Amino acid sequence: MYNFNGKLNPSTPLIMGILNVTEDSFYDGGKYTTEAAVLERASQILAEGGDIIDIGAMSTRPNALEIPEEEEISRIVKAVRTIRAHFPEAVLSIDTYRASVADAALQAGADMINDISGGTFDPEMIPTVGKWQVPYCLMHTTTKPDTMQQNTHYEDILADMLKFFGTQLEKLHEHFVHDIIIDPGFGFGKTLEQNYFLMKNLEVFHQLGYPLLIGISRKSMIYKLLGTTPDHALNGTTVLNTISLMKGASILRVHDVKEAVETKIIWERMMT
Repeated sequence: MYNFNGKLNPSTPLIMGILNVTEDSFYDGGKYTTEAAVLERASQILAEGGDIIDIGAMSTRPNALEIPEEEEISRIVKAVRTIRAHFPEAVLSIDTYRASVADAALQAGADMINDISGGTFDPEMIPTVGKWQVPYCLMHTTTKPDTMQQNTHYEDILADMLKFFGTQLEKLHEHFVHDIIIDPGFGFGKTLEQNYFLMKNLEVFHQLGYPLLIGISRKSMIYKLLGTTPDHALNGTTVLNTISLMKGASILRVHDVKEAVETKIIWERMMT
């Protein structure tokens, strides 16, 4: 279904490790802002068994504000070039909703685009992905991060999301993009109750015919439910990652790669 420029053709679920070169991401903001720190994190993701490194240069946490386009491009391109120079075979994903950032990152050597807006924030994103013919993660959200948690009303959340994905898939197909991954967008324009309703009904999205990426790592749907903080949400993350695999997830997007790989190994053993 997806081949990441020939680097991966998975028959089992993949683990996507998060590398935020940001100042204000909700869990690890400010940790990876130097070249040495970026390389150390990339090395850790790969050493722990991560299949994909997902690089983000602008926080998309609830209430996050945009940074200048030039700043996002500079951060992304520097990180991609740095990692590519040391780990030439690594699969690099770019977490952005701006077409200009995607284009610059792909020129620098990135392999795929992970767009939280599913092509709705920047009309040039889908044409750009079509130009490069790279895998594209199509995520659902309502509005930009600064207002998304004030836009959580749905007539029928499953029907509304399926309609959204159907519309965006048509646009992608018009640009000959077929290497697509679906992400329900946990925590993006959804209440805690809606997030768990989606997890309970995750199988619904298989009808779209594309692999599912699940990103719930240390999110508020875990730590708010448990009355704790992101720092203490690893156990809850592992529980939901296990449920996601049981419901057919193809990619787990995580901060804690080692734990996610172990989760996958145990799940695979149970499935044999």
